[in-house]
Amino acid sequence: MTQRTIKHFSLHRTAGTELRVVADTEAGVLRLIEIEEAVVQRYAGQGLWSHQWVALFILQDLRPLLRQLRPTAHMPPGGLAALEHRPVVNIYDLADLSGCHVFVNQRAAVREGYWGDVRAMRGLLAHEHAHPLSENETAKASRDLRLDLALDVSESRGGIRWHSDREEKVHHLLAALADELCVYAPREVFANDLVLSSGFGEALLHLNRRNATNARHSVAGRGELRQLLRQEVAEGDLSSMAAELLLLIGDLRGYLDMALEVAPFYRAGREDDARELETILEEAVFPHLEPEVATVYTALRDEYIALRPDMTAAKLIAWEEGVLSILASAIAKKGLLLRHHLQTSGEGQG
Repeated sequence: MTQRTIKHFSLHRTAGTELRVVADTEAGVLRLIEIEEAVVQRYAGQGLWSHQWVALFILQDLRPLLRQLRPTAHMPPGGLAALEHRPVVNIYDLADLSGCHVFVNQRAAVREGYWGDVRAMRGLLAHEHAHPLSENETAKASRDLRLDLALDVSESRGGIRWHSDREEKVHHLLAALADELCVYAPREVFANDLVLSSGFGEALLHLNRRNATNARHSVAGRGELRQLLRQEVAEGDLSSMAAELLLLIGDLRGYLDMALEVAPFYRAGREDDARELETILEEAVFPHLEPEVATVYTALRDEYIALRPDMTAAKLIAWEEGVLSILASAIAKKGLLLRHHLQTSGEGQG
């Protein structure tokens, strides 16, 4: 924060918790404090609250945070590099739940349409606070898992032709996707379970209505990617099969995370809400993507619905092998074979 001007600092007491607020922006700060206090009060009122203090940072963007933080055990998917694109992040230490650090990224929230939307921000803050509060045996086991992913180019190259640097980028993208939808997925699902069971259901539904609408709007930009890939094919820098694969990977990365959002509504018995969200996807999103995406979405959603909170490491590995096979099968249809290895690190971190 050394290169930013602090425009707001305040201390508050709510539900026995000290709320420390620091902001380098002024617009919307007081309203966010009210939303945060309401979230803390609801969790505390249900006997779920673990913290004595919360440090709430409301920042124009998270670049000051990126300069100061080192990778820790409980970063969100994508680690430090992903923080800049997340509207809200909760960084905490499971070994010491006396407090947590919540960072609100104004720029990212504006980009996603959340800034100034009270219900959306309530859903985001409730979800982030739910992470440490929803720990269970399965979530604990997931923190001890490590995934190694490799592209089997010797068997799969065939009609796939690209520059070597492209192969490295594809590996990075697929590894991040597999981490999000496999290793981190149980924690996301259980956090949403707690959000729904704690009375934040309407806020979470509103947030995901917006997410589904955002997905519908983002489909329009897909045509630009397709055109760029076609140009590379025409110039001989890319084979047609490689272009199809890259388009599929873009689709998978852009839209499969909705399965993590919809499955908890089914798990909570809120089928009408789940179907409302899926209708948007089925009518306005999936028809414009590669056909494999809808199939993978449905398979992943069902796997997330089947998650249980008391899975041993062995059972969780078997479950995650199933998730990885769903992704690998879709990728294989475009000519690329994925090899993966899941193991426990023995460190209990993640």
